[in-house]
This record gives sequence, C-alpha cells and structure tokens, in this order.
Amino acid sequence: MHQLTLAEIARALGDKQFSAEELTRSLLTRIQQIDPQLNSFITVTEDRALAQAQAADARRAKGENGALLGAPIGHKDLFCTQGIRTSCGSKMLDNFEAPYDATVVDRLAAAGAVSLGKLNMDEFAMGSANESSHYGPVKNPWDLSRVPGGSSGGSAAAVAARLLPAATGSDTGGSIRQPAALTNLTGLKPTYGRVSRWGMIAYASSLDQGGPLARTAEDCALMLGVMAGFDPKDSTSVDQPLDDYLAALSKPLTGLRVGLPKEYFGEGLDSKIADAVMVAVEALKKLGATVKDISLPNMQHAIPSYYVIAPAEASSNLSRFDGVRFGYRCENPVDLTDLYKRSRAEGFGDEVRRRIMVGTYALSAGYYDAYYLKAQKIRRLIKNDFVSAFAEVDVILGPTTPNLAWKLGEKNNDPVSAYLEDIYTITANLAGIPGLSMPAGFIDGLPVGVQLLAPYFQESRLLNVAHQYQQVTEWHKQAPSGF
Repeated sequence: MHQLTLAEIARALGDKQFSAEELTRSLLTRIQQIDPQLNSFITVTEDRALAQAQAADARRAKGENGALLGAPIGHKDLFCTQGIRTSCGSKMLDNFEAPYDATVVDRLAAAGAVSLGKLNMDEFAMGSANESSHYGPVKNPWDLSRVPGGSSGGSAAAVAARLLPAATGSDTGGSIRQPAALTNLTGLKPTYGRVSRWGMIAYASSLDQGGPLARTAEDCALMLGVMAGFDPKDSTSVDQPLDDYLAALSKPLTGLRVGLPKEYFGEGLDSKIADAVMVAVEALKKLGATVKDISLPNMQHAIPSYYVIAPAEASSNLSRFDGVRFGYRCENPVDLTDLYKRSRAEGFGDEVRRRIMVGTYALSAGYYDAYYLKAQKIRRLIKNDFVSAFAEVDVILGPTTPNLAWKLGEKNNDPVSAYLEDIYTITANLAGIPGLSMPAGFIDGLPVGVQLLAPYFQESRLLNVAHQYQQVTEWHKQAPSGF
C-alpha cells in the first residue's frame, strides 16, 4: 500500500480494496520502523490519525467518495494544528500547542484527509538543507549521508521514502521546489495569495506560500484543489476563481511555448544537471512544445535582494517571540530586559539569530533606504522581467537547483554557499508567480529536478505540463533503495 500514489489510493479506497483505517495503521507501522533513519517527523499523531481514518471510512460507507477522503498526509510543522505541538522546528516553540487549525489544515481535514503527524523543517523555515532544526537534521532517503533540501525537508523525505503519499510544505525562497528536486518529487509553489497563509507561522510575509509535495503532478493537483481558494481570514488571500486542476492535466502540449533563460545556464550550474534539463526540453518538444531562448536580466540581483527582504520581514515577524506570551522562556530572569535577551538567545538557533540580526540592521535608521528600499526596487525589476518574458512564452523552464544534494554538514560553516543553492527558485517568490519542480533524471544515483514557472494563477498550466511530461517518462516512479 505504501507504494501507491495519492490518486491510486483514492481509486483503491473507492473500490474497497482496503479501508482508510487499514492503510493508516500500515503507514503508522512503517513510520515507526523507518523514520528513525530519516528523522522526518517531529510529532506522530497516531490516535488522531486512526480516529480520522475511522471517520473517513464511515463517510465512505454513507456514499461519499471524495478523492482525499481517507487519504494519509502529513503537515510541515509550521501549520497550526489545534491541540498538537506546532514547533516550527524551534526550541522557541517546543512547548506550543496551537489553539486552532490553520486554514490549510482545516480544509484538508474537511475533505477527509488523514494527518499522520507534523513534519520536520529548518527552524522557522530558514534554511536550504533541513539542518537547522532544533530536532536534528533530516536525512535524504536517496543517500542518508546527504541533505534532503529545505526548509520542507521533512515533508520531502517522508514522501520520498513512501511514509506518506503527499504532504504540505511552505515555500519562501524555494522551500518546496528545492527539496522536491533533491528527493525526486513533484513540488508546487502556488501564486502568492492562492493558498491561505492563515495559521501558517510566518517567516517572510510577502514571500511565504503554502503548497503540496507529492510524487506526481496529478497528486499535487488533488492537493491544490482542496488547499487553494479565497480565505477572508487572510488579508493576503486573493479572491480569484479556481481552475479545475484535474481537468487541465489531460490538455495536449501542442503549441506550448517554452522559454529557456540564458541566465540559468551560466557559471555555477553543474554541467550534468544542464544536460538533464536539455533532455527534458527534448521530451517536451516531442509532445508538441516549441522552445525559445529568453532573458531575465535582473536575475543576477535576486540573491542579494532576497537576503535583504526576507531577513527584514523575519526580524519583524519573530519579534513576537519574546518569552512573555507563549513559547520558550529563560529561567530566573533578573528583569524584563534579561527575560527578552536570554529567552531569544536561548530559544533561537544560529541561522535564525543570523537572519534576525541582518534584517534588523537593514531596517534600522540610516540603512532602510540603502538596503531594504533598494531591494524592493530590484524586486519590481525582477517582476517586470517575468511580465516581459511571459508576453513571449507560456512557461519558463530551467534547473531547480545548481547542484545535487550535498553532504550533511558540508555547508554549515559557509551559509552564503547554502544561500546560492536557491538561485533559480527565489525569483518566483520575489515576483509572486507560481513554480513547480518535477523529477528529470539521476546523476550518480542522486535525483535531478527541472523547474517550470508560469504567469500569475496559472498553476493548472504547470500541472498540465508536468503531468504530460510524466506520461512519457519514468523518473517520478523511481524509489530510493531500501524504501
């Protein structure tokens, strides 16, 4: 059962090949046996999962037949879950139990999805390797000595190892797409405002977006159809009609215009990954697509722009964690200042403290115009590059990451090197456009991902292209040895 995709599980449950409870018990046993190798879960919610599975079986017995009814999933541990620890991978929130469900959690539960637990992540979603978690690093099931990517590394590792068919993630600068690429999954970052951020603990509010991680584009379409939609509780949610993501999958790619930015194929990209991308391009050509060289001239400014804006917003968002109202509090503070200082110094890890300091500096008097305001202007230029490009092409294609999954600890003393691993993904967050990573081969046994970008609210186009590609390739069907 653990080898089935989300869509296959839906069909099997509908045909009564097994019950949701049987499937849930099987996966819970598998998690207990296998996850100690991976460390992908922070919290396993066995009792609640079994209760949800039994409720799903009862609903099916009454004639309901929703695609996610009884389907097992997991949530990245920054989505609030009522009565269950929501830690954000941090000591700061190790004892925090959310008093409500995030909108994404609520919508998936209403659809009958069975949540098996909360998944490990980089602390407060700050990282590209899932090594900054208070609960220890997550390991890549394709090579346990390597990182699974971040910050949604727990979600990616659990799905890749067949502990779950799908999981939620969040993407601030590539944190769904990058781990998807490094673990041979399909990962989708929707348009900013497409999926509610209410109840999703914020890192950088103008960049964060929730989305699905699964093995196929079809599974991502199933997840997104439930997750997406306007939410009046989220001031950044956009009231835009939803597409029929499943219906869009079968559309032929004849006449699809694919853009290849010249900036994607320069210095810093592993030549073998570049070759894998071009093989994917040839596959799309055979499906009827045409290819055009394009330019995104301001991409070179993306990393410095992002690493001013994101830390600046993080310094503001994380100011609420002060040891007073909730979360970690230091012992025996001598006064209020000591309480603030020690609670934050002891509760936050190195990477989070680093980004708070950078962000606070960028927002400080005398530096706001020089750094933050200038970064926002660059952000607009990057957006304008995409608007111009999409006047000529329907989708943009390129590598998801410049390199393969690296060794655990390899970049711990060189944070800038880790930041550069997001070079191809962060522009989508800065511009707010949707992006998808799909499996596109292997190099020395390690997965390679190809990224697709599309205009605003064109998630259906991304899913369509990825699905058609997956009909003529086998990469997404490959499983890591031993899992």
